[in-house]
Amino acid sequence: MLVVSNLSIHFANRYLFDGVTFSVNAGERIGLIGRNGSGKTTLLNIISGKQRAEEGDIIKPKEYRIGYLPQEADISSNKIVRDEVYTALDSIQKIETRLEEITNELKYRTDFDSEFYKSVIQEQSELHERFAILGGHSIEAEIGKVMKGLGFDEEDLLRKVNELSGGWQMRIELAKILLSMPDMILLDEPTNHLDIDSVIWVENFLRNYKGSVLLVSHDRTFLDSVTNRTIEISNGKIYDLNKSYTEFIKFMEEQREHQINAYKDQQKHIAETEKYIERFRYKATLATRVQSKIKMLEKIERIDVEETDIASIRFKFPGAPNSGRMVAEVINLDKIYGDKKVLSNINFSIEKGDKIAFIGRNGEGKTTFSKILAGVESYLGEKRIGHNISVGFYEQQQANALSGDDTVFDTIDRAATGEIRTKLRQLLGAFLFRGEDIYKKVKVLSGGEKSRLAIAKLLLQPCNFLIMDEPTNHLDMVSKDVLKMALIDYKGTLIIVSHDREFLHGLTNKTVMFKNHQLIEYPGDLYEFLEKQKIESLRDVEQRDNNINNNFKNEQITGSQIYREEKKKFQREENKLKKRIEKCESEIAEIEEKISIIEKEFTESDFYLDIRQSKRKQKEFEDLKNELELKIGEWEKLHSGLEEFQSNYL
Repeated sequence: MLVVSNLSIHFANRYLFDGVTFSVNAGERIGLIGRNGSGKTTLLNIISGKQRAEEGDIIKPKEYRIGYLPQEADISSNKIVRDEVYTALDSIQKIETRLEEITNELKYRTDFDSEFYKSVIQEQSELHERFAILGGHSIEAEIGKVMKGLGFDEEDLLRKVNELSGGWQMRIELAKILLSMPDMILLDEPTNHLDIDSVIWVENFLRNYKGSVLLVSHDRTFLDSVTNRTIEISNGKIYDLNKSYTEFIKFMEEQREHQINAYKDQQKHIAETEKYIERFRYKATLATRVQSKIKMLEKIERIDVEETDIASIRFKFPGAPNSGRMVAEVINLDKIYGDKKVLSNINFSIEKGDKIAFIGRNGEGKTTFSKILAGVESYLGEKRIGHNISVGFYEQQQANALSGDDTVFDTIDRAATGEIRTKLRQLLGAFLFRGEDIYKKVKVLSGGEKSRLAIAKLLLQPCNFLIMDEPTNHLDMVSKDVLKMALIDYKGTLIIVSHDREFLHGLTNKTVMFKNHQLIEYPGDLYEFLEKQKIESLRDVEQRDNNINNNFKNEQITGSQIYREEKKKFQREENKLKKRIEKCESEIAEIEEKISIIEKEFTESDFYLDIRQSKRKQKEFEDLKNELELKIGEWEKLHSGLEEFQSNYL
């Protein structure tokens, strides 16, 4: 167990933490959340030992090991990837070295009955046991599994670490942490450097990890998938619940609603009391009662309503000129860097209104192709841009194009036109620039702050073809919501490169996967793509099993037997989908029954006599209607999935 005890630290004349205390047990997977600047990274630094707190202690056992992956790290190594990964296995390597020493030593000893000989044998036995616990016997296989899960091929393991990009170097650091199996893993925005496949793999790894995990992430899906406890840092305090992120937020919203209602009731009571005091203050016959009211008012513990986030703020891109139907098209396009082929013979078209997600492993060409479409990267082949197209482009280094001598407000003010000029402070607030922050010079901002400013500026620029490469990496939950709602309302054509599943969900209508120098197009958003991938993976497993069976039976299985086996597997999967549909239909019927009961209550003459009860029922009715709509949408998707599955197998 690790205990954070009475932790306090100041920053910029305010408390980041003020007497914070909590404990972390083995097996707990905790999401650490809070607005940017609330102190999440500082807390991780203190727990890891990289920073000292002004007050308080981190209490942990003597041999307690912590693995920490910061957001960014200065990595310098001349080793090849495989050798660099091995440096994390210090415990195993020390045991191997000592076991080898003992083996050599015992070769030449004959004093089998001596106490020294017995002690060496005892040490050897204990080391073998420890070696097995640390997974020493299967470490090669474990390294292969982890490196593959993080996106490395066999040939990548032989490349020099310092030849790789920063993102791939951070993956190596993550691999070292996972393989070293510390008692606690600290992760600060780990998904920033991962593609979707690797994110999903890391999720599965962390869910089954026996030690404890404390992670900071702005990826809702990742948090919900991994964590079983959430700690929020807000105004120097923490709120700690054994709930996943979504459950935590829902609970806190309910608590806030209760707090607001209690605040309103208290304010009403205070106003009535003050009115009474003012009215009868000078009546001698009521002086005692007035004094009693004054004392009662002084004793009231006032309810404070915490400042809420500004998630309700919505912005729309300014109107852009109408474009033709064809937005962009490439024909027989190739892209080569030196002797490395990135894209090969690409034929791809984009039509007006398309909202397309680019996905795939890092290094497959997503960013390169985005730059080609934006006109900032060279290529071989043909590219056509449609009539009256105005391109807006956000790239990961977009912040470098900002003027360093301008203030934050000046940067936005110069880009704004029309009605949006009245909401510039709200826009900046949504992207975490508040108070005096808006008068900072751009040149003193951090990399993350510059990226947020560049996105805010892009929201103000009229364009009908928008290309965005990883825009969410430096955004917190509220900022991402502001951006996502603006993109949903956006009337132009959108290309977006992202690995954030929740951000992409419901935003795009096409998904393009980059793989082996090619583009593979799928209809629907990312979740529909991932569902199809699961079915395709199932087919791959079934085909592999068939091949194994064929080999073991020396090709004695006849075509009709293979058919029967395939048919059984198909029927099992088909039955699973049908059961999910039946369950969904049952849930729809239950919701409809609840709606029917409430509708009947609405018609009763005394229903509206109890105002509170009627309001609760009306809210319940609206919630049920929304739930019904979602369930019907789920039922339609399941039906479509079943029909597609049947058509692919029949």
